[in-house]
Amino acid sequence: MVPHAYGEQSAFERLLLLIATLVQYPGIGSTESIATSSGTSADTTHDAFENIQVQMQTIAKACDIDLPNYSVHTLRKDLKTLRQYGILDRRMYRWGYYLGTGAMSRDELQTVLQSLSSHAKSQGNPNVRRIFETLEQRLRGLNLELEGQLFYPVRTQLDRSIVYADPDEMMKKGQYRRTLFHQLTAVETAIAQGQVVELYRQRDPYSTISTGHVQVYPLQLIYADIAWYLLYEHQGTHHLVLNRVDRLSDYLKVIDATGRGIAAQQQSLQIAHKLLDNGWGLFLGNPEEQVQERSGQLELIDVWVKFFPPVMDFILEGDRRHPRQEVRKRSKGGEIYVDYQIKLPKRSLNEFCYWVHRFMNHAQIMAPPFLAEQHRQAAIDLVQRYKS
Repeated sequence: MVPHAYGEQSAFERLLLLIATLVQYPGIGSTESIATSSGTSADTTHDAFENIQVQMQTIAKACDIDLPNYSVHTLRKDLKTLRQYGILDRRMYRWGYYLGTGAMSRDELQTVLQSLSSHAKSQGNPNVRRIFETLEQRLRGLNLELEGQLFYPVRTQLDRSIVYADPDEMMKKGQYRRTLFHQLTAVETAIAQGQVVELYRQRDPYSTISTGHVQVYPLQLIYADIAWYLLYEHQGTHHLVLNRVDRLSDYLKVIDATGRGIAAQQQSLQIAHKLLDNGWGLFLGNPEEQVQERSGQLELIDVWVKFFPPVMDFILEGDRRHPRQEVRKRSKGGEIYVDYQIKLPKRSLNEFCYWVHRFMNHAQIMAPPFLAEQHRQAAIDLVQRYKS
């Protein structure tokens, strides 16, 4: 009978301590992180294994085990054994070792759980809700051990969806809406594979896009402020659009199941987010404007707003409202105000004005002239409405 390689107690303890190290220190042995911290492109594999050895010694001491300093070669053989038995996958672990899907430390897990909980409760995502409920059940013992700290919501989000987004909740409350929320699994598959699907736009309260059937590449589901939106690209024109999910019906037909792949999806997604960063709000423009903007030929409009007390400090706090904003506190003739200047594409002016309207009589649009007049007329119309 051939003796087993781990028949001796010392070899067996070494293997178990290696497994314990990978469990307790997920991501350990990342050669890339070592190369980044040292600023060198040299082979850092030896340093990565030294890190594993150090943590193995730490665990060995905690277990009252006298662990010799084994060579890198021996640890490589142990890792090969873990691959052989399916404990590690048969692939590279350049970015650190971890077992199965256990890629997080306890602190990282707690942070992710808090985010999932908030996402599930406030934004009505049924998939996230189911995942959180499953994890909550699996980790109940750990939560008891931590006296309830694991699931305590240290951070949360108060962005609550104003429409029904969870099909299970709709069913319980008898509020079936026949919206695309009932087809999210198919939508997510189309996003991941770059499939062309046919959707039906059933409502457009702003009259910015036509209703009816449309064939698109779904790119991303985005939660913004009060609702879920689907970012998609028209198959023929490549026009990028953000449409609220509940304004799309539950009709979905896969036109091209093969898909164009994740690289093409990623490229279109980057263009869409560049448009979002460039503008203000969620409207990405009509096809003609978008072609000009994507080619860098669209002229941006200089917008200037004065903000007055008591909202000045609030405006000054927003250092990152927009990457192109210029915000300065000024004083003239005994009057104190804040100058807010920004360059925006024309498509974004309406949504920018909605933001300015929040501040009522504490804001005055100075430029461009047509936007200032629009703001002034809105104030007059509001006064007339109250008079009537």
